[in-house]
Amino acid sequence: MQFVSPLVRGRLVQRYKRFFADVELDSGDLVTAHVPNPGAMLGLKQVDQPVWLSKVDDPKRKLAHTLEMVEAGAGMVGVNTMHPNRIAAEAIAAGHIPELTGYPLLRREVKCDGDSRIDILLEDADRRPPAWIEVKNCHFMREAAVAEFPDCVTTRGVKHLKALERRVEAGERAVMLFVIQRGDAESFDTADDIDKAYGPALRDAAARGVEVLCYDCHLSPEAIRLNRPIPWRRAPAAV
Repeated sequence: MQFVSPLVRGRLVQRYKRFFADVELDSGDLVTAHVPNPGAMLGLKQVDQPVWLSKVDDPKRKLAHTLEMVEAGAGMVGVNTMHPNRIAAEAIAAGHIPELTGYPLLRREVKCDGDSRIDILLEDADRRPPAWIEVKNCHFMREAAVAEFPDCVTTRGVKHLKALERRVEAGERAVMLFVIQRGDAESFDTADDIDKAYGPALRDAAARGVEVLCYDCHLSPEAIRLNRPIPWRRAPAAV
């Protein structure tokens, strides 16, 4: 995923009302940026923390700048939760996820089980059942090199897992794909102390046949791209 123009660097003054951040750019200018992340952003909203912003010159937008990355751990961390679906779709189309190759048709935001939507649907009518893929953004890290999800309670996330289980029951493929928007993770785990329901639900879904994939990213001021698979620490033995 290529940015329209290279990101600009600054330091975080404050994040407030979840979706706003005041940032002092390296140029000395003070701007208010949109924060496209409804989560807690634990460890990624410290005063004076270096951050990277995108800018769009559109008079219809209230805020020209958007918070894209934060410098933390061993490098950059992507915090824009709008990007993982696009990152995943581009990687699948380019054949960079071996587990998901061979499907000629990719559709996004496809209705599933009534009004629910799954992020990506891969289809190959002549060869195999479709593959339903739910994508989750992951950027939380407390223990060195261990990416965790979620960073706050997500009842919606559990609902998505149940929808994937139903696709497996229907004889189709279902995949939970975690896009880890950082490059310093060596493994993935669920934050069961933060959300007591999600971790058990993910392990139960995996035991029922939902495939769980975890990939980290390479991040730069110019682009974010899916990089390599990361192991899930508490994957059920049968997976």
